[in-house]
Formats: sequence, structure tokens, C-alpha cells
Amino acid sequence: MARLKINKQKKLSKINAEIYGHFSEHLGRCIYEGIYVGENSPIPNVNGMRCDVVEALKHIKVPVLRWPGGCFADEYHWKDGIGAKENRKKIINTHWGGVVEDNSFGTHEYFELCKQLGCKTYVNGNLGSGTVQEMSEWVEYMTFEGVSPMAQLRTENGSEKAWTVDYFGVGNENWGCGGNMNPDFYANEYRRYQTYVRNYNSEKPISKICCGANVDDYEWTEEVLKTCFNHSPAFLHGFMDGLSLHYYVHPEGWEIKGSATDFDKETFYKTLYKALFIETLIKNHGLIMDKYDPEKKIGMIVDEWGTWYTVEEGTNPGFLYQQNTMRDALVAGLSLNIFNKHSDRVKMANLAQIVNVLQAVILTEGDKMVKTPTYHVFDLYKHHQDAVLLDSSIDTEEIGTYEWKIPNLTESVSINKNGVINITVTNLSADKSYEINTEIDEYENISAQILTNEMHAMNTFEKPDTVEIKEFNNFEKTQTGFKFNIPACSVVHFAVK
Repeated sequence: MARLKINKQKKLSKINAEIYGHFSEHLGRCIYEGIYVGENSPIPNVNGMRCDVVEALKHIKVPVLRWPGGCFADEYHWKDGIGAKENRKKIINTHWGGVVEDNSFGTHEYFELCKQLGCKTYVNGNLGSGTVQEMSEWVEYMTFEGVSPMAQLRTENGSEKAWTVDYFGVGNENWGCGGNMNPDFYANEYRRYQTYVRNYNSEKPISKICCGANVDDYEWTEEVLKTCFNHSPAFLHGFMDGLSLHYYVHPEGWEIKGSATDFDKETFYKTLYKALFIETLIKNHGLIMDKYDPEKKIGMIVDEWGTWYTVEEGTNPGFLYQQNTMRDALVAGLSLNIFNKHSDRVKMANLAQIVNVLQAVILTEGDKMVKTPTYHVFDLYKHHQDAVLLDSSIDTEEIGTYEWKIPNLTESVSINKNGVINITVTNLSADKSYEINTEIDEYENISAQILTNEMHAMNTFEKPDTVEIKEFNNFEKTQTGFKFNIPACSVVHFAVK
């Protein structure tokens, strides 16, 4: 029997709600058809935003939404997306499918979406192909409430009141699609551009996000921080609030990737093995950050993460549309457990992407909508948002195939402001259940929910409820806490009062 130990007295770091963030790019059917259908659509909407999608996202308490990219951000010129929609510039989306982008979803629409969701804003600026002036004017347009050309332009476009930009990304993937820059060159560009990301509202300062590394490019992290620190002893005061990290799980590698639905047990374990690598990345990049920022004032921002498979047959390869199975649910569960465990450094994470793209929480087709297994994991884990991490550990054993060995269980535990202890556990085994003895001080009552099914199980438009959350009662009180049996291929959440 495995032992889960929880120390209620040892409170660790706060789990920022933003760790449960999401990412929306002008890519495939994420924005158009997925979130935004336009005011004249027969699909029920409020100011163009799909009612069903917005309500589903509100239910999982989306805390922050990153936009407009991604690679699209460093070719996005914000003035193309304001003003009368019939006059907005039509462009080619060169990164994603070569389709026409009509810019009908722009700055005003993004803030309307965030208002409907009740979430914080994370705008990614164009450093790759844009100018300092363009970025500076966008920040002024969004946040300055006074007499200025950009504030006047915003008012003329229907929004007299300024918005709040909670987070601003100064470039995206500038080591790749954002300009193919060397780290020292980007760092100097970051220093210059961020200077003009002004805080026009001192009561709501913008948190500035610096472009961090791709996967295990530790040289990028080292050189960017070294250059940014050079002659900047007071840089922490509004100079840099976060450093990003991007990591995708490709079971069969970058070129082949592998199917989202057709996989064997070895590939199942290979996927989870690669997903667990995010913890190694957090630790190693974190050690470099500790050299320059030992007080952990700069947050690690994992603003692109998730599974990336070969697109579904018959869909545009540039749209990155893929199905979502219990395998993805386990990737989500173990990843979120890891982020929770490292919440002293990880301050935000944004799943890629929110609707119809990669490891989406929602899929749409016309007026139909499906909640994926990953959606249900975010529903189970939402109780960790803004809670405090508790010290915990769990006994594990090695499972998997000869080459792809992983621990059978992962967990994280937090306590919220009402004193409720939330426990999330994943069983990564494809076919074996485990008995777990939970050691915890006295409590009044327990409730639990579970997401479990065979590893290939998915929700389709024909069968949208194949994978869904159910009440879980397979536990009993013991002298030291409680014990439970966790089924194979499952994610469980306990609320202990």
C-alpha cells in the first residue's frame, strides 16, 4: 500500500491562480469559430463571443488568457484590429495555414472576452517585426486614461474607459519565429522595448514578461539574464517580472509527433515520460534564475505547454486541430501537480491552446461544443487556485515499458482560505489500480470526485460525455487519516474539511 503523507502545519508557497491560465492565438479555429463567431451569427453569442464556450470556461475559473500569440504576435500590428470592422485590414496568416485574417477580433474584442470570462489579461507585444513606437502606443491605447492621441483614438473606437493590462509579453519565441535572435541580442532589445511599456496607472502596474527559453536551452536563460542584469542593479523594480518557458510533448519527436488517438501502451508511457520532463526543466532553469534572482521575485512563466500531435486527418495542417483522450488528461494532471509543487518559482502557466488547437479544453464544430478530458482535469484542479501549497509526499513505484519508466503516482496538496485541504492525485498506470493510505491530522468530512476511463477514451460530438467527472466514494476513514483505491488511468480530487 502506498503512503500519502500530508503535513498541515508546513505551509509552503502560494499557488497563483494564474498557474491555471490559458493561451489563445490567431491560429486555426481557436479564435474564429471557437471563441468568436461575430455578432450576427446564429450561434448564441454576446457581442460576438459564443455563450456556450464562455460559460464553460467561466465554470473552470479561467484566471488569465494570453493573446494574440504565439508566433502570430510577432507579426501582429495592433492598429489592423481596431476601428470599424469593414475597414480593418485583411492579411495572410503566414504562420498558420496561409488563410486570410480579417482582424475582426482585435484589441477591443479581446478585452470584451476577458470581461465576460472575468479573467486577467496577458497581451503579447510585437518585438520581432514591430517597432518600439508601435508597442509603446499600444500600451498607451490600452491603459492611458487622459488626454493623448492614443486615448482619443480608443475613445473614437468606442471605449472611453481604459483597460487593465495585467501582463505584457515583450516578444515571443524570439529565439525562433520571433526573429531568430541570439540571446544577448534579444536581451538588449528587451531592455529597450520594455522601457516604453509605461505604467500609466500606478495602482495597476503592468507585469512585464521577458522571452525565455525553448525547452532545455539553458544558454538562452543564462545569457538573457546576464545581459539584462548588466548595469541594471534596480532592474527588479518594474524591469522584469517574469521569464517565459515553452515546452511541448511530442511522443514521436518534432517531425512525426504521433497520433492523438491511435497509440499503443508503449507510446502512452512515452508520452507521460516526456511530460514529466517539465519538472527537470523547471529545476534547471530555476537554478540559473536563482543565481540572478535568489529571492524569486521573477516568476517562471510557462506560457506554452501541452501535448502536440499530428493533426486530425482531413484538417488543415496549419490549424493544429487534434483530439483529446484520457492520456491528455493525465498529462494535464501530472503537469499541474508539478507546477503546484514549484509554485515558489512558477507563477503562471498557460495551456496551449484554449479551444480547437493542440491540447484544447474545448472543441467546437458549428453550433456543437465538447468538453475534453483535459477540461475536466482543470475543473478538478481549480480548487488549488490561490491556495497555499502544503508539504506532502507519496510513495511511488516504477512502471512503464523497458525504455520509458515513470512513477506510478503524482500528487499535490493545498489549503485554501477557508481551511479546506485539496488533494489531487494521478494514477499514471494504464491498467493497474493502487491502494493509498493517506496520513493527515483529524478532519470532519471528505468529498471526492474522479475522472477515469480507458487510456484511449475521448469525448466526441456524437458522444460528448464518454469521459466525465463522477463522484468518488471508494475511500474509508482510518486511525491516521483515510485510505482509498485509485483506479488505473485516473485523476482524483479530495476536499478535506
